[in-house]
Amino acid sequence: MTKKFDMTIEENLQKRILVLDGAMGTMIQKHNLKEEDYKGERFKNHPCALKGNNDLLSITHPEIIKKIHCEYLKAGADIIETNTFSSTSIAMADYQMEDLAYELNYESAKIAREAAQEYSIKTPNRPRYAAGSIGPTNKTASMSPEVNDPGYRAVDFDQLVVAYREQVTGLIDGGADILLVETIFDTLNAKAALYAIDEIKQEKEINIPVMVSGTITDASGRTLSGQTVEAFNISLSHISLLSIGFNCALGATQLLPYIKTLANQSPLFISAHPNAGLPNAFGEYDQSPEEMKILVQDYLEQNLVNIIGGCCGTTPEHISLIADLARKFSPRKPKIFSNVRD
Repeated sequence: MTKKFDMTIEENLQKRILVLDGAMGTMIQKHNLKEEDYKGERFKNHPCALKGNNDLLSITHPEIIKKIHCEYLKAGADIIETNTFSSTSIAMADYQMEDLAYELNYESAKIAREAAQEYSIKTPNRPRYAAGSIGPTNKTASMSPEVNDPGYRAVDFDQLVVAYREQVTGLIDGGADILLVETIFDTLNAKAALYAIDEIKQEKEINIPVMVSGTITDASGRTLSGQTVEAFNISLSHISLLSIGFNCALGATQLLPYIKTLANQSPLFISAHPNAGLPNAFGEYDQSPEEMKILVQDYLEQNLVNIIGGCCGTTPEHISLIADLARKFSPRKPKIFSNVRD
């Protein structure tokens, strides 16, 4: 499907705060899908259980994924994320589906682009974008999963690059407008993703905007691999990026000081998509849309962000209130509007 925007996303970000969508997993859970729903006809004889492999639904139930995208777009999201958070061969190994990586990314990007295009036509003055979601995988390159063997690594940089190249190629071929390397808990993993992106961009001779979003794991103010906000920012400052930000692990209240630090340091556009508060004893998120709206208002009043959305536990109802709020505020003005290379 042809994509034509009257202005680039960089130009849009200079004019207004863009709204990112909310949680995909939270919305999928509302469908109460069973094992046979995940497998569908094509994978009915697959040798292992597939329930919980949400990314697979882009193949077995694309109508559910598109419906969720459209719910977020209707709520006011400017950017929707593809259903590909775990769509690398590394993460898909848990389901014995490594060979599906390219197809998952291609089909997911195609679904998101179609939904975004439909709403761009409805609101021509507000183009909608499909962001290719690139998660951290379930392995880390800079830490050992074995307490008694600190030198061991479950994956290395080169293996990550190969997996990310496959994912990125599928996302671009499927029509993603942006690439979003998110929930970064290990910057070495992220650098492998960004290295793969740079290679593909050069090979395809394209310039697709790239967003990065890290994860501060707890009140220590550090990523899982031990970086502070300042270190995280500096370690990625040499890379050509559209935006930098944080998502997941924390609610809006807990994430605010780290976004403030980042906004004071980075010349890039700043993004934030916090969880709907902290999980309760059952791992569920109780923060209502109204409660989250009040907390997110602090980000906007302090002029800290250019992109705002939600992560775990957030729904179209959360995004609707955030979008209504975002329209009332001006975007943060970075020192340099963009350092995306031509």
